[in-house]
Amino acid sequence: MPHTDTETRDLFDRTMREHARPDGPGVRVERVGPVVRQVGGPDDWNGVVWSAPGLDAAGADAAIATQIEHCTALGLPDFEWKLYAHDSPADLGERLRAAGFVAEEPETLLVASAQLRAGPAELPEGLSLRPVTDAAGAELMARAHERAFGTDGRRLLHQVVKRLAEAPEDFVAVMAVDGDGEPVCSGRMELYPGTGFAGLWGGGTVAGWRGRGVYRALLAYRARIAAERGYRYLQADATAMSAPILRRLGFTELGTTTPYVYRPTR
Repeated sequence: MPHTDTETRDLFDRTMREHARPDGPGVRVERVGPVVRQVGGPDDWNGVVWSAPGLDAAGADAAIATQIEHCTALGLPDFEWKLYAHDSPADLGERLRAAGFVAEEPETLLVASAQLRAGPAELPEGLSLRPVTDAAGAELMARAHERAFGTDGRRLLHQVVKRLAEAPEDFVAVMAVDGDGEPVCSGRMELYPGTGFAGLWGGGTVAGWRGRGVYRALLAYRARIAAERGYRYLQADATAMSAPILRRLGFTELGTTTPYVYRPTR
């Protein structure tokens, strides 16, 4: 990549975090003091995406209290502070936990050239690609997510249906299905106009099809679309399962990010 890792990370921080754009219809980005947060409905992603580099210990506690008050007042089921390893102060994670946030599994921030990752989507025999363009496809996508990750797909279903209906122009969703039309893998891509970044999400594969190139095929499909539309970088917050695959495919690690989630007591 033409930039050093630090330069690319700084670019990501500036364009995708400090100057974040809403990631879907019905949500808004708010700049409140030292933080930037996204706010939407109960089924949307709500949380802090950026905090000022100069945030000190005293300012951090005040900023955390403000976010708790905010999400509680809105009646949100949960609210996330997306903490990156290079954020300050160094003990911000400890302060979030002390305030009632719960740390989930860390993820790895990875980027790659969209042009270099674009290519033919080569699936194993018996599978085919199916773009997701309507509510019926979204239901299959949610089913694939549930089968791959073992988690409830209802929130994802709501988000995808809403995005397809109200703002499909910068959103790509695709599945791999077997001969019976059953989904075995799905992936999404958010295109962020004016940033040069395209975000990759999902990509989980059901157990029986793992290790056979399905994830790689869906990645190539999305990368080709991103490159054709002029996006320079692919970005992923990768789980422990997908990070090794992306590294083998040439993605560069820029750091780690940990979701700190606050769930108001009902």
